[in-house]
Amino acid sequence: MGLEHQLPEVVTTRLESAVNWVRKYSLFQYPFVTACCGMEYMATAAARYDIARFGAEIPRFSPRQADLLWVVGTVNHKLAPHLRRIYEQMAEPKWVMAFGVCASTGGFYDNYATVQGIDKIIPVDVYIPGCPPRPEQVIDGLMALQDKIQQEPWKKYAYEEKVRSRDGIYTPAPDKHSLFEPAE
Repeated sequence: MGLEHQLPEVVTTRLESAVNWVRKYSLFQYPFVTACCGMEYMATAAARYDIARFGAEIPRFSPRQADLLWVVGTVNHKLAPHLRRIYEQMAEPKWVMAFGVCASTGGFYDNYATVQGIDKIIPVDVYIPGCPPRPEQVIDGLMALQDKIQQEPWKKYAYEEKVRSRDGIYTPAPDKHSLFEPAE
């Protein structure tokens, strides 16, 4: 029998589990709305469906204050560098949700100007299908993201000094070590 059975007022857990539980219920969202799915996003965030009860209450309008990027709608090639810059401005840990079929695959805009899925620009954690997706699908996607957050290890977000190369890709700096690994 564990300690929780001997002293019912004491709860034991791992620090990693507690921090992940807090993270999954305190999502600071940044809506990047470009098209008609924005109306469905607003309906889902309103009182009837109330995504606030899932921890995604108040949208932030600065990417530096957000940890969840909602990409809602079509992204064209001219807008892609701005989306990438917004993603890079977000602090770790950060997650991305592709809201609707246009953000996920380009939708029915299969032409030269449209990016065929935002995963060609930034990494995506959860795809929400639909044109537009129903609020129930959005809530289901949010719950799937919460499950993913709960399972993430701390080492994924360990501080490492990163160096930016000429092509814009960040890589760990040479001769540096992580906080979780002893120096040699």
